[in-house]
Amino acid sequence: MKTWEHPGGKLRELGAEFLTDAELLSILISTGTKGKSAEEVAEEILNKFSSFKGMANQPLEKFLQFKGLGDVKIIRIAAAFEIARRIVNQVSKDYNKE
Repeated sequence: MKTWEHPGGKLRELGAEFLTDAELLSILISTGTKGKSAEEVAEEILNKFSSFKGMANQPLEKFLQFKGLGDVKIIRIAAAFEIARRIVNQVSKDYNKE
């Protein structure tokens, strides 16, 4: 069994459910900055907003305060949250049909 250093490898090997919130977010962030890994940037973001739920309703500009996040990474995060919202809406619609 291979031990992965990057959360993406861990996800592939063990499954997404075995990753922490910071590891999942770091996959979207992809790369860190000099002296700070993507996972450390992710932990900083989660500490600031307390959770994914806390992040979800923030204006995109709030993410610019984090060193290592530029437009592309912020857009990636925003897209992931929109996908999650749409899934929740679809599940909710399906549930209400029953």
